[in-house]
Amino acid sequence: MIPGGPRNSREMAQMMRRLGLTSEPVPDVEEVIVRTRTKEHVFERPEVTVLTVQGVRSYQVVGQPVVRPRGAAAAPAGGVPAAPVAPAGPPEEDVRLVMEQANVPREEAVEALFQAKGEPAEAILKILTRSR
Repeated sequence: MIPGGPRNSREMAQMMRRLGLTSEPVPDVEEVIVRTRTKEHVFERPEVTVLTVQGVRSYQVVGQPVVRPRGAAAAPAGGVPAAPVAPAGPPEEDVRLVMEQANVPREEAVEALFQAKGEPAEAILKILTRSR
């Protein structure tokens, strides 16, 4: 609690409005997935709240995640098989970046990204230096 602050939920709501802060729950959330380059943080049935502070929206996710390697599919509820997961490759934005910067076709950009262990800058440099 904030010293000298609101004493009840009504006062707290008034103070939040004065600060330009609104909070609204997102109902019926089944799953939230946070993907990094190598992992997925999967929240099953989390509580999700949208916080808006002076026009900027933030999402608050509350729950216990299951951390798994990226691309590893969990068994779906109800026993229905999931669609096949495409093999993990470089992110599309990295492929486009390499294609544009090095002026190469998609296949060459993907191959360069694999050789550069997913680092777009290194892939571009490899393509440009071997062209000379």
